[in-house]
Amino acid sequence: MRIDVHHHLFPPAYIASLVESEHYLARGVARQWTPQVSLEDMDAADVATAITSITAPGFAIVAPELRFKLNRECNEYGARMALDHRGRFGLFASLPLPDVERSLEEIGYALDTLKADGIGLLTSYGNKWLGDPAFAPVMAELDRRKCVVYVHPTAPDCCRNLLPGVPDWVIEFPADTMRTIASLLFSGTVERCRNIRFIFAHVGGVLPLLTEHLVRAAQFDVRSELKKFHYDTALRAHPVGVFSALQVVGVSQLLFGTDAPLRRSIDQVTGLRSCGLSEDELRKIDYENARRLLNSSTFAFGGALHADQ
Repeated sequence: MRIDVHHHLFPPAYIASLVESEHYLARGVARQWTPQVSLEDMDAADVATAITSITAPGFAIVAPELRFKLNRECNEYGARMALDHRGRFGLFASLPLPDVERSLEEIGYALDTLKADGIGLLTSYGNKWLGDPAFAPVMAELDRRKCVVYVHPTAPDCCRNLLPGVPDWVIEFPADTMRTIASLLFSGTVERCRNIRFIFAHVGGVLPLLTEHLVRAAQFDVRSELKKFHYDTALRAHPVGVFSALQVVGVSQLLFGTDAPLRRSIDQVTGLRSCGLSEDELRKIDYENARRLLNSSTFAFGGALHADQ
């Protein structure tokens, strides 16, 4: 019954771009990935459905004029994969940000034609975070559609390769999730766009440690706002990660996530079960919270969670 909301796909066109740009992902599991690789990993961890998304660096690896085409190819590949393996995969479709006009076009295509389960965004594009005024038309459209928006970290242009020998995903990814949450809150985007259901990867990065900093800086109820977001458990399936999240947002906002195929799903299952959570808490994280969140969407689904209906 597990529903994995943090599961990556690597369409052939995306892999080719990673290889051409000599990105480190092209040297690892991504180059050998196929849908069957994901299915075998899911089966080993009793994952019924994985909602897939493109991981960082997204489409920043190609020239701006090529991003829309690559984005479209990846979304169409994900939608076909969901149809070919009905009930096993869903899709958080990508957008070609920072191109706002083409992103608005892709929202309509992804949700209306491809029947994606939501939209997948990165925490930043260049040096702009999701609350930036430049992205306000995109947020307004996602709000109008009452969209589920999955947010995965990346490293902004300002902060890439700061520490020799330390990959960006070690420090900058969790920090950038915090930056974009702050951007959404302090820009007023969250207040304007109440219909967007946000999911943030890795329990919000460093959010649990810095919540009090937000509280002291804000003139609104930060704690209440944070408890309206959802967060996945990928890379946080250990006591420090789990219990800090429970303290800040509560079990009702946590969703099972694995970061597969970059991580093994079974390791996330084992990690969660080593934290001393009750069966009721585990059931909520494994699938109940995800079904409640995704089934409440007003747009049409790609069929992943409704294959038996």
